[in-house]
Amino acid sequence: MHVIFSFAVDLSSAVFSLSLSPLASQKEEEAMLRRALRRAATQISASFYPVSNPTILRFCGSSGPGSSQEETVARQMIQYALGHARSQKSGESYAQAMLVMEQGVSNLQERGGKSAEDAMGLLMLAMSTLLYDSGELRDAMEKLQMVQQLGGASLSIRVAALESLIGLKLELGEDDVSQILADDCFELLRNQSDGGAFSVLNSRAKAIKGLADLAIGELKTAESLFCDKDFKLDEDKHQKGNAILSYGVYLHATGNFSLAKDLYERAIKLFEAKDGSDYSYTAATNMIPEEILLGAACALGQLLSQSGKFHDAEEVLTKALNKAESYFGSTHPKVGVLLTCIALMYKHKAKMEASSSILIQEGLYRKAIDLLKAPGLDSEVNDIPFDGRDIATLARGGYAEILSIQQNRRAEGERMRKWAEATWKNRRLSLAQALEFSEPSQMAVIDTRICRVL
Repeated sequence: MHVIFSFAVDLSSAVFSLSLSPLASQKEEEAMLRRALRRAATQISASFYPVSNPTILRFCGSSGPGSSQEETVARQMIQYALGHARSQKSGESYAQAMLVMEQGVSNLQERGGKSAEDAMGLLMLAMSTLLYDSGELRDAMEKLQMVQQLGGASLSIRVAALESLIGLKLELGEDDVSQILADDCFELLRNQSDGGAFSVLNSRAKAIKGLADLAIGELKTAESLFCDKDFKLDEDKHQKGNAILSYGVYLHATGNFSLAKDLYERAIKLFEAKDGSDYSYTAATNMIPEEILLGAACALGQLLSQSGKFHDAEEVLTKALNKAESYFGSTHPKVGVLLTCIALMYKHKAKMEASSSILIQEGLYRKAIDLLKAPGLDSEVNDIPFDGRDIATLARGGYAEILSIQQNRRAEGERMRKWAEATWKNRRLSLAQALEFSEPSQMAVIDTRICRVL
């Protein structure tokens, strides 16, 4: 504990000194921080110990008995950096956390070797997560691509980087690229020996490819992956959280509500442990355990709503909304995704129970559209991608329905409806199908990990 405490003191002292010198230049600030980090890294390297609190380490995987000294040092740096960023939740704390991990990568590059590359891979996964949380998706992708250049890094780290990179491409609507990357993941595994570790990674590769196929409406291809004899969820289940959730989404979208519900509840149970001490998970960006937990809860709430269990659905979705606000902040686009799900729940409830919730729905849609930063109705966005396109368009479509039933606002509703229909690009469902309860095999499922309608 003394080593990490010294690490914290060095960094805090540097920051405090800068706060007393408001005229310090950015270069001086970075130089001071880097000097503190070098001292701390030297102390950690000289006296490392196994990390006892793995909560923060869910971003990159917990230490195992075979961990090298370099990996242990990297995890300690990650624990401190991410802990600092999470506790402060400020732009400054995030920048300082990035400096900590950048210094760690710099130190490891001087050492070289497989252990150093594994440690660098862990740091880069954590850095990409931090960048993703800050809304810098393209910078996050750059870090994940750098992991792929670490030829000596372990297979689990490289697969985690590819899985996360595919997840980001799906979130950005770059579906063709996601398909290519999914094939790259299979190619990476092609010549590997069989065994438990390989089986886990193979199932994760199949699941992320299945998710990419769902995004473009290729249900048959997705089915071939999820129903393949090599797709297994029982062994080392803790490393298959994303696979469990993706399979659940596939079953949900194709009408198998019962099994989908079981898988959602299984994923929630796996990752709801408060301290995370019973598992490790190598992942980054929108594929980390917190995202799995949020995604499973949101999908379960949607399923309960589509099953007519509105009281249970409202309870589950409200808890998911609270988790999203606590983890990402109340103004994050992910909160807009949850608000859209809740608005749709109220829409379906009003229809099934012949009740009215116009004001509630309108408030939820307006807030969701604002948080998702949807382009204005006058913008021509038909062929221009924008973040959160699926959900923002769905929210606008739902809002248009609310306006259209109000006589004095029909013109506004019609204008919004035309925008939503022109902007909707889902390859499996029409906008009308996504907004309505249709046949079980045509259910729309919002996946909060990638902010897509599947």
